[in-house]
Amino acid sequence: MAVIQLPPTILRLGYPVPVALRDASGHLLVPRGTLLESETQRQQLIARGLYVDANDSEQFKKALAGKLDSMLRQNALLGEIASAQPDAVKAAVATSGSGQRVADPIAAWNGLLLRASSLLRDPPQADFVARVARLDQEALELLEADPDAALLTLIHSSTNDTHHYSVTHAMLVAAVCELAARHVPGWTADWRPSLRRAALTMNLAMTTLQDHLATQDAPLSARQREVIDSHAAQATAQMRELGVDDELWLHAVEHHHASLPGPLAELPAMMQLARLIQRADIFAARLSPRKLRQAMSAAAAAKAAYLDERQKPDEAGAAIIKALGIYPPGSYVRLASTEVAVVVRRGRRANEPLVASVISRAGTPLGEPALRDTRLRAHEITGGVPPHEVMVRLNLERLLVLA
Repeated sequence: MAVIQLPPTILRLGYPVPVALRDASGHLLVPRGTLLESETQRQQLIARGLYVDANDSEQFKKALAGKLDSMLRQNALLGEIASAQPDAVKAAVATSGSGQRVADPIAAWNGLLLRASSLLRDPPQADFVARVARLDQEALELLEADPDAALLTLIHSSTNDTHHYSVTHAMLVAAVCELAARHVPGWTADWRPSLRRAALTMNLAMTTLQDHLATQDAPLSARQREVIDSHAAQATAQMRELGVDDELWLHAVEHHHASLPGPLAELPAMMQLARLIQRADIFAARLSPRKLRQAMSAAAAAKAAYLDERQKPDEAGAAIIKALGIYPPGSYVRLASTEVAVVVRRGRRANEPLVASVISRAGTPLGEPALRDTRLRAHEITGGVPPHEVMVRLNLERLLVLA
């Protein structure tokens, strides 16, 4: 994809971005119409570099020319003309009469992750609870619209983008918790908003440190260890000051590192939520690389979540496997044919997802990903593959169309 660099002045606080923004490699950062809500959000985009698809660039120039012509006809002030941008465009998520329809789920998730990063790095004093609730609701709508696209996007981001680890990790844990909670006997749906919001904010007190640690090539310092050990209590206290009064949410954050193996039903509600977050946290963390450690395969991450501290099957971990399968979308697998494939959709059975081969039997990248039916003996899965062993760049948009 040919891209053209744009100046930072393209971004204006309180206004939607006028064109889909990409990085230097052509990967989508945010879709057209994404609203810039904070200076932190703006600076994060600028730091990554602002580029546009060459085709979109021509459309943008035409739209801008039309806007300028309109302003000149209306005798607009020179200052207004200088800052002109095309009118707002439709966002990636559109509502239809039959429910929620996502035109571009990957772009929608990337836009949501950008907003979440701004919220978690610099929590607002005035409307923190309302903004978390709005973020949670939009994430839930995207998850409901296409769970597999959500998992594909979030797991792929977790395994490939160490610079924005904290927010991607939080969003993935929240998604995993929501899907897994539906498989826990006796749980009421009323618990799930508190569960998701606790997952999103569990590391509020160490968001910046968590991003730094993902790329740190030295052991933890004494100060870093202190922050890590106290972050759950600190996040809980910080959120109380920010107006959070949901006790399920608060206590789930406070105890999300507690080790409480055994039947969930024997625990208080808040500790049941904390237990599921803990197992989802372990699962997501194993999928993510660090400077000092490589990511595990999805099968190894699933095993880590499934077995408790006594190496016994864990009820919360089992719910995660039921919801996601052993090989969730976004993870890599090796097939009986020796091809390497990426999982694009879950299957009816935990070990039979829909996959797309990306590396041939000869070990070379395929020009186009090819769908494989893992129910067939020739294409059955023989095991998971850690992401660092797959030296290909995925086109997620193409994979979703293919699936």
